[in-house]
Order: sequence, then C-alpha cells, then structure tokens
Amino acid sequence: MRVHFIIHESFEAPGAYEIWAEKQGHQISYSRLYAGDALPSQVEEIDFLIVMGGPQDPATTRDVCPHFDAQAEQKVIAAAANAGKAVLGICLGSQLIGEALGAAFEHSPEREIGKFPISLTEAGQQHVLFSHFGAELEVGHWHNDMPGLTPDATIIAYSEGCPRQIVAYSDRVYGFQCHMELTPEVVELLIAHSEKELSQADNYRFVHTPAELRAHDYQQMNQTLFTFLDKLADRYRRTLA
Repeated sequence: MRVHFIIHESFEAPGAYEIWAEKQGHQISYSRLYAGDALPSQVEEIDFLIVMGGPQDPATTRDVCPHFDAQAEQKVIAAAANAGKAVLGICLGSQLIGEALGAAFEHSPEREIGKFPISLTEAGQQHVLFSHFGAELEVGHWHNDMPGLTPDATIIAYSEGCPRQIVAYSDRVYGFQCHMELTPEVVELLIAHSEKELSQADNYRFVHTPAELRAHDYQQMNQTLFTFLDKLADRYRRTLA
C-alpha cells in the first residue's frame, strides 16, 4: 500500500501513523511542506493520503505562512477523495478535509491540550471501523478548532470540550480532530513549540502542564489507532479486488 503524508511542521510529526505504516511494510512518501517539498501531483500514485496537523488553520494565508497553501492542499484532498482513495486528516488535516468537501471549519468551544476521554456516538459505536474503541476512550488532544460537517458527514466521537472529535465523511474519508498519533517523542516536540499555550494551563479546563503531558501513557490509544488503520486499509483493498 502506498501511504503519503502531508506534514506541515517538523514538530507535528506523524508519530504512530508512521510507526504503523513502517510496521505494515507499506511504501511511504512525504510532502514535508516546512522543508520545501511539493504536494503530490498525481493522486493515482497514492492509496492512502494522511494529512497531519499544524498551528495553521484553513484560513491561514501564504502571506502569513509561505509554505502553507490551503487551497492547493484542498485540491489534492478532493482529488484523492473523488478517486476513492483512503484519506485521513488529523487536526488541521481534518479541517482541510471538511473545507475540501464544502464544509467550513469552526473554532472549538474549548482549547484542548493533553489526554482526555472522547465518547463515541451511537453511530460511532455501531461503525465497523470504530467498534473496538468502546463507548469511551482516552486520547491525545492539541487543538483550538474543529472540522466542518458536510450534509453526508457522521460524527463518530465527541469530547466534553469539542463536539467533533472524529468525523466520517464517507466510507474511506475520515477526520480526526484528536491526536491518537502522540508518542513521548512527538509530545516533546510539541511541548518545545507550545511554551505560551502551556504556560497558561491554569486558565483552561482542558490544558495539561508539560509534566502532566510527559506522565501520560500513549501506548493504548496508539494500539487502538493501529487497529482502525488496519481496518481502513483492508476496506480500501477490498474495493480494488
């Protein structure tokens, strides 16, 4: 399987997504936009597009961030979705998926940084790709915004601080506002680039301190993510048979 990552910043690393792709022996390619890489020009050469997060939002202009072209990314995402590829967006990536499919992103009711539970909706609990999540699962968070909803979108999971944590846009296109890819290494990268936000932890209901972030165990949610990715990859392969 050919997995392509769009990575906006070095500190928004693919983490457990990359670990999964490597362990499964998938062919991996990257658009490291912060390093000047180009976006993929041919979605036909991709089976699974994974769009990572970043401090930007879909309204961020190139004047503000020269290496981030929201409109160009949305065209790639729309092309991949229309071609029947597996598409997954994380945080900013989930918002870009919504925008690419015609749904504007919105600000989340609460800033969330840390590890907090998400609850699955009834539709989420009945969804075959998420059946192993259970009714509630603790996952990572590092965000202020959330993806928009298209008429056909289904909310899979929500949290106390954000009503759109996981969104299914189609049977092969998903947005994860939450960060199930976090590992101790990725958390350290994010801590190093979030000094201002973390210094204000006491002012927010759902923001953990660096010490709390370092103390969390992220392995269980990583394993839950791996199973979801296996299921999505299997679903994609069956469409090719």
